[in-house]
Amino acid sequence: MPLNACNHPLVQLAPEEAELLARVRQLVAGQIGPDAARVAREDVFAWETFRLLCAEGVVATAFPREYGGTDASMLLRVRIIEELASACSTSASLITGTDLSSRPILAGGSESLKRELVPDLANGTQQAAFALTEPGAGSDVARLAARYAPADGGVIINGRKKFITRASVADVFVVVAREDAGPEGSKGLSAFVVPRAAPGVTVSADIPKLGWHGVPIAMVDFENVHVPRGALLGREGEGMRLAQDTLLRARIGHAAIALGRACGALLIASQYANQRKVFGQSVGSHQGIQWMVAQMAARIEAARCLVYSTAQRYDRGDADVAAHASVAKMHVTDLCMNIVVDCLQLLGGNGYLKAYPLERFLRDAKMNQIGEGTSEIHKTLIGRYVLGMAAQMPQHPCLDFEPDLHCHD
Repeated sequence: MPLNACNHPLVQLAPEEAELLARVRQLVAGQIGPDAARVAREDVFAWETFRLLCAEGVVATAFPREYGGTDASMLLRVRIIEELASACSTSASLITGTDLSSRPILAGGSESLKRELVPDLANGTQQAAFALTEPGAGSDVARLAARYAPADGGVIINGRKKFITRASVADVFVVVAREDAGPEGSKGLSAFVVPRAAPGVTVSADIPKLGWHGVPIAMVDFENVHVPRGALLGREGEGMRLAQDTLLRARIGHAAIALGRACGALLIASQYANQRKVFGQSVGSHQGIQWMVAQMAARIEAARCLVYSTAQRYDRGDADVAAHASVAKMHVTDLCMNIVVDCLQLLGGNGYLKAYPLERFLRDAKMNQIGEGTSEIHKTLIGRYVLGMAAQMPQHPCLDFEPDLHCHD
């Protein structure tokens, strides 16, 4: 059942993978969980948590072995993220955020660039940030307005990026920009690695936000920033491809965070219902509460199967994994929001207090419905995919566009 994902039939881990997952579970119980409320009080980068995850080899799961990582499968990473998110959104997002910011370098960087940067990203001595979103372009990546133009053996980049996670601590930025004289839309986009220390890079103060503390965001301005040709990721015009590959992994990560948080919320609410007495009986002894818990448990287990199967599709390289990632991201993040609200309700007035964890869970849950494409964006993507698939399939045997409307049999 969803209160315990151990030995799930969809997850078959090698001994060393199971050992790492068990270690993560111990970290959550002994250090990360008890410290989660303190980490969330201020929206500053959670260095202690990050260094702990680096020391335990959890951050390294995002990277190949040849660059100091552990070559973890997406399925293992989903399980790790789920365990972390059951108690602390910050720790989980430190793992997904590392993947988000580093993936374009791994997917598109030259061998020399990867040798230079990736080992330090894998061990946490340096950090990257993915500078994609802009004031006038969020989910619609094709409308990005940041520009680059050839100059002195490299390019000059100009533009402003918005809501950039880790901007205040990043050593390098992955910047997606449009060729100055190139085509509009997605075909004119390219991606570059830009050092934070490059002249013309300016990072704003951290932007206050509702929740998701411990991973602050900021604006980043690029004013006539020169980078060499070797900083190009992939080939020119491949910026959209790299962004889509990166966002695909991030969407699976968001679904895993939402799954873990929903599981944690249900465990908190169930344990509270067992112990809280009302009119001489525990809250959990009432049938209405039992039915409420049962419905949440069933929905979480279904969501877990969806997330795990999506991770398996990614690991296999299935052609339709992007559509399934959208389904998982939309469904599980929306479900998590509903479950956290219901679990908070079970705690009554205590659920509304900062002394209890569910008010933090509620604030953090909203971000999952927004980040890496809102639920509404994913509904559009999924709808188009389903209609397109239907158009390619043989007509359903029960569908007749010209039925005999006078038939009474």
